[in-house]
Amino acid sequence: MSVDAIVQPSPNFGARPAGAEIDILLLHYTGMANTEDALARLCDRTAGVSAHYLVDEAGRVYSLVAEEARAWHAGAAAWAGVDNINDVSIGIELANPGHDLGYRDFPGAQIESLVTLAQGVLARHPIPAARVLGHSDVAPDRKLDPGERFPWDRLAAAGIGLCPPPDLSPQDPVPSMTAFAIELARFGYPMGDGADPARTFGPITAFRRHFRPDRLTGPLDGIDGARLGWLLGASGGG
Repeated sequence: MSVDAIVQPSPNFGARPAGAEIDILLLHYTGMANTEDALARLCDRTAGVSAHYLVDEAGRVYSLVAEEARAWHAGAAAWAGVDNINDVSIGIELANPGHDLGYRDFPGAQIESLVTLAQGVLARHPIPAARVLGHSDVAPDRKLDPGERFPWDRLAAAGIGLCPPPDLSPQDPVPSMTAFAIELARFGYPMGDGADPARTFGPITAFRRHFRPDRLTGPLDGIDGARLGWLLGASGGG
């Protein structure tokens, strides 16, 4: 569970707060035209952003910030009531142009290297499966990455994160917006000021982007309810 990483240090990091425990693995895409541009930005002191690792489309892994340090990748984000995501997370960037520059599938070599890298991270840190997340999960009103093309099911099959079975029976009755918002918040999604249904559209889309990528729009249905119920049970929140 180790990879041969290319060390390319970024100056953009700091110390984690005393007592902070790493308990989130956060995945991103770079949203830039190529790996070279992404590396330049992640290592540019004036940009003020970084991640612990970057995996390019050929499967090469770049080590940018030591795991014990605090990288600057999550921005304004929250999960399960905690809003200092950088303090408690390992961030991995995946080279992909993203939704604005020609979003495309993640190549097999890239995912294979990510699996090996992530397995090593999980072996070193007690990160629960339910806290292997995408940037859009923790910042649903402003981020889309790693997006609906990301193969979360392949990671889950390798013991990384959660992925509901595709054949769950639909929940009956279909959950109301209010009930679904409350359950999303229980799972961890940031819902703003309480579970107001008017504020759930970002989190619902983020939930679907991760756990139901074939249906990003449309009204709630029983499959949404079944998948969230499964996740709550699998994470101990049900």
